[in-house]
Formats: sequence, structure tokens, C-alpha cells
Amino acid sequence: MLVVVNPYATSVDRKMRDLVLAALTSRYSVEVADTDAPGHAREMAAAAATDGTEIVATLGGDGTLNEAADALAGSAVPLYPLPGGSQNVFAKLLGLPSEIVDSTARLLDLADQWPLRRVDLGRVNNRIFTFSAGVGLDASVVSKVDANPQRKARLKQWSYVQSGISVFLRSYALRRPRIIIEQDRGEMTASTVLVQNGESFTFAGPRPVTLCGDVSLDSGTFSAALVKSGAPLRAGVTALRIVGATAETGGNNGTAQLRELTSLRLRSADSEPLPLQVDGDFAGEHLEVEFTIAPSALTVLAPVATRQA
Repeated sequence: MLVVVNPYATSVDRKMRDLVLAALTSRYSVEVADTDAPGHAREMAAAAATDGTEIVATLGGDGTLNEAADALAGSAVPLYPLPGGSQNVFAKLLGLPSEIVDSTARLLDLADQWPLRRVDLGRVNNRIFTFSAGVGLDASVVSKVDANPQRKARLKQWSYVQSGISVFLRSYALRRPRIIIEQDRGEMTASTVLVQNGESFTFAGPRPVTLCGDVSLDSGTFSAALVKSGAPLRAGVTALRIVGATAETGGNNGTAQLRELTSLRLRSADSEPLPLQVDGDFAGEHLEVEFTIAPSALTVLAPVATRQA
């Protein structure tokens, strides 16, 4: 087993890291590698995919997991997410424990059963995403939150609420991005587009925030929720509730929805670059954004029938 550790993740400290690794050595032959820069987890997981490593585990947040998933896509090497971030959305969607001690115990138990599952990966431009991506207000908020990791670690989901209000008041309320959604039946416009590859878009602690239905990690499709370009205040309140993970679930969240998609193309209506986030990490600004799905692209160590623990 290769354990890729992000030592700067929200819930990772030296003591916890050493306890987890000591426990894993009781069942696995463990190699550990700490990340020291963006992209490092991807490099280490890519090497593991070709050197005989039988499983890669990540001890970090969804960003670390995203990099490892990108490297392991299409390979037979399974991935297991040990939760070390503030939300650990992908682990929850797989039905794996969201607490590090319980998750480590589950990984030890799975050494005997070895249940492998294939799940879909979304792709947007040159990035993959495991559970969600977004263009518009949520991406701008993620950029602001990522700029202050200490505040993110302290406030967790409330850092998104506070940053969302600040971003909305400073720019979004005055001049929201206008996004054109291209479809076979014509074009639509929105101010924010949120794409969901799993059962939930994100979590507010243990509570799932579900924007779209009829989508799962192995459905072969993704769905999108559109915050329409209507009255600024109404659209802003809808977007802020979603960003802060306080929206009602099950489609009662003030969005228009596109379901069972295999591709979706967006472009800026006014030549202003659109902010993009993938799995909760800022992914730059783009004039055009194209989403696709890669069915069964990633192997994970997780029982299919498991529910969130």
C-alpha cells in the first residue's frame, strides 16, 4: 500500500498520521509519502500505478483525493480515501466512515474481503472531478476560501458562508457572470452552473446537500443545477444557500435542473473568463468550459452496498 499524506490538510497532524500508519502496518506492507506541493499526490499515485503497488490510500482532503484519482483513472489499482479534510465528500458518497479512526478500522477489515467497485469520473476541460464541479459564484467563493487555509480549518463550512456573502456583495450583486449553456434544443443562460456526479453535491457536516436527483457515482451520467440569471437578489440568495450548504435537498432549492447528461458545454456571454472549481478546489478561469463523463473510470476499495457511516 502507498499512503499519500497531505500534512497540511485540515484534520491531519503528526500524531494522527503516525497512529494511522502504525495501525495499517498490522495488515499491509505500507509505504508512505508526504505531499509538498500541488500536483505531488498525482505524481506519486501515477508512479504507484506502474510499480506493483496494490492499493493507494490518501490521507488528506478531497483535493488530495482528486489528484490521486486522476493518476489512477483507467488503471486496476484501487483507491481508498482516508478522511483528513474538512468535508471528505467522496468518502461519504462511497459509504465509508468520515472519521479517521473508524475509516482506518474499515480499511483494515477490507484487507480480507477486498471488495472492488468501479465508479465514474467527471471531466471538465483538462481536470477530472470525483463528485462535483461548478462555474460561477461557488467557484469564486472557493478561490477566496482557499486563499486562507487557516480560516477554512477553523470555520469549516461557515468559512464558505462568510466568503460567499463577501464575494456576492463585492462583485456578484453588481455584475454577475452570464453563462451560456449550449443544448440541442437551443441555448439557456445562467449565472452559476453546478455539476453533480454523485448522489450529493456536498455535505454540511453529516447532512447531504443534494441539488439533483437520479445521479450516482456509477450511473454513467451527471446532472447540472442552474442558478438562473433572474432578479439579482433572488439568484444571489439561492446561490449563497448552496455555497453555504444550507439549501433544501431533493430539488427544492430554486434551481433549474438538467439530468442524465454525458456532456455539457458552457461559454462566457461577454468574453469575461468564468471561474471554475472541481471537487472544492479552484481550477482557474476559462472562456469555455466543457463537461464530460468517463464511466467506470476509477477503481475504489469499497463495498457497493455500503451506506454512509
